[in-house]
Amino acid sequence: MVGDGGDARRPRHETIGCFLAAVACLLAGVASPVPALAGPATDEVVLSELSVTGTGGERAGGPVVGYRATRSATATRTDTPLADTPQSVQVVPRDVLVDQQDVRLGDALQNVSNVQPGGTLQGRSETFIIRGFATQTYAIDGILLNQASNFYTVQRDLADVERIEVLKGPASVLYGRGEPGGLINIVTRQPTLVPSGDLSIQGGSFGFRRVQGSVSSAIPGVEGLAARISFAGQSDPTFRNYGDRDNARTFVAPAFAWNPSPDTRVSFVGEFTRTDTQYDEGLIARNGRVPLDDIGRYYGEPFSRYNATANFGVLRIEHDVNESITLREVFSAQGGAFDLVATRATGLTDNNRAVSRRETAVRSAYASIDSQTEMVAKFDLFGLRNTVLVGFEYTDGFRHSYTTQSTGYPSVSFLTPSFGSPIVGTALQGDLRQRSELYGLYLQDQVDLGYGLQVLIGVRYDTGTQFYFNRTPTSRTIPPDLALSGTSPRVGLVYRPFDPLTLYASYTTSFKPQTANVLNVSNPTPETGDQVDVGSRLDLTPDLTLSAAAFRITRQNVAAADPVNTGFSVITGEQRSQGVEADLAGQILPGWKVIGSVGYLDARITKDDVYVVGNRLIGVPSFSTSLWSTYQFQEGPLRGWTVGGGITYVGRRTGDLNNSYSVGGYARLDAAVFYDIDEHARFSLNARNLTDRRYIEQPFNPFNNAPGAPLSVLATVTAKL
Repeated sequence: MVGDGGDARRPRHETIGCFLAAVACLLAGVASPVPALAGPATDEVVLSELSVTGTGGERAGGPVVGYRATRSATATRTDTPLADTPQSVQVVPRDVLVDQQDVRLGDALQNVSNVQPGGTLQGRSETFIIRGFATQTYAIDGILLNQASNFYTVQRDLADVERIEVLKGPASVLYGRGEPGGLINIVTRQPTLVPSGDLSIQGGSFGFRRVQGSVSSAIPGVEGLAARISFAGQSDPTFRNYGDRDNARTFVAPAFAWNPSPDTRVSFVGEFTRTDTQYDEGLIARNGRVPLDDIGRYYGEPFSRYNATANFGVLRIEHDVNESITLREVFSAQGGAFDLVATRATGLTDNNRAVSRRETAVRSAYASIDSQTEMVAKFDLFGLRNTVLVGFEYTDGFRHSYTTQSTGYPSVSFLTPSFGSPIVGTALQGDLRQRSELYGLYLQDQVDLGYGLQVLIGVRYDTGTQFYFNRTPTSRTIPPDLALSGTSPRVGLVYRPFDPLTLYASYTTSFKPQTANVLNVSNPTPETGDQVDVGSRLDLTPDLTLSAAAFRITRQNVAAADPVNTGFSVITGEQRSQGVEADLAGQILPGWKVIGSVGYLDARITKDDVYVVGNRLIGVPSFSTSLWSTYQFQEGPLRGWTVGGGITYVGRRTGDLNNSYSVGGYARLDAAVFYDIDEHARFSLNARNLTDRRYIEQPFNPFNNAPGAPLSVLATVTAKL
């Protein structure tokens, strides 16, 4: 290879390194610096999570070979074997994402028990339902997204994702504010000192086009410095009838890691996303159900658009004081904005034959910082091994959203909507300003009691203030700041009676300041929750693990859609979710890999003054299951070929808390075939929904129901260094 005026025989890693260095300089000039995470000094720099049991082999945050992960830091913030974690943690490794050719976070998460897509917020973002409760945010490398926003402004790209981890149940003891159902943690791909890279080009049904890649190497001239840049761009017109409009997204993620000395690690990761999509509310419920005769039916106008940016960065510094004590500082900065102009359905008229609409315009921006200072100490006390985590966290988040709407807009036919209505004038609906500033102090101890027993004890105290004011045409009085405080305890017990089997029990709690837009209510009361969870983890073979759990979660002060005032929320009383679940992941035989799940849920309102007690929660099926398996031929004329297939079943779900309508269950069949031409090239063909089943994937409310895609085929060509 020929470098810039250099020797034609320059080594490949230097060429890649120079390219990364040039890209880094370019990014520094056009974007805010955005930091990341690193690991021990080896040939690969990985997300460093402090080890409880030593290093070697798989590490928390690092790559997983196959479909089965054995370690994670999401539940403890230390590199802990999953078998020693007293809470359910499920991991979807990158190998699964690649084999399934997942391009949406929701597709990847359907491999996890009791996790369902909760809605796209009209094509703007992604929400999920974990153990019966909706969550509209997630964490990236252990850092929660802006606590003052009620959703992330873009749909997540998977180009730089190493693994997706789902911590089931409340996680407030380590993460502060959060949902009681669980936490999704996106673990990013880290830089490597050894040169590596991949590039994929995809094309599929309905005009889908995508290119993504990632390249990593050491940076010449600086000992121990490595960098990676991941990127993606896609265009997706979809099967919906938008009037020849498109959905586009671009994504860039630079990452750096530096080990200036054997006991010090510095890392940085940034993500920059821009989207330009159609504002799409999906299908509308009528007479207790959502008609599926035309899943492309669109009730908006072609000018209904959504444009957004999201920027995220993390800087992490770790220093080993000695073999027993490690200090860690993590600083995160986030910011973004969106604007939209859209027509929105507001009701049915003319004996349910027409859809009334209004025009809405929104401009919104957010920013936040997060600082975590932690110490991990490992020591023996009274003959017992302790791993203690002590931390202090400061978060400051802000958002400003300005919404206008029209007083009237032309209706369209329910069965045959047509385009052509012009943009009309709008007037103020709400001018929302929110700021949340929190200080959190937390303590956790993992104690090995011997005889196969381990105990985890933790507690967190949060205090701070929240300002929440939504100026409306009838409300202009600025309220005072609301004082916030909450204590989040956690206790867990692990028992390993013999080596392949782990049993655990835990009690965890959650605490979350409200971000909902409540009409004529300033500073709504924070939401709280608690969970009792028992479970097991059994290694059926050294490469195949079955985990199971039973749980009960109670949630108080829940924000739900206002049944009277569209666009606003109400604070309801209490909700409860209880159920059982099981997950299977690993390798059955050489070349035969599997990941599967099954779950049962009973999620209902238990106390309320607005909705009927006993009603089911939105979008929660009683029963759901998924199974995906691939087989790679090991020898003979088919060597190099891999075949795969899977099924996803989701039961009937209700679409609102009134239970006024429901959407039917569905079973979706998928298949895949790939051919590894050599170690540097692969061709794959993936098909989803082989039976062309019509179904609602994401019920959200009577006017927002996202249909699943019909039979779709995706072809991918991948090249690797």
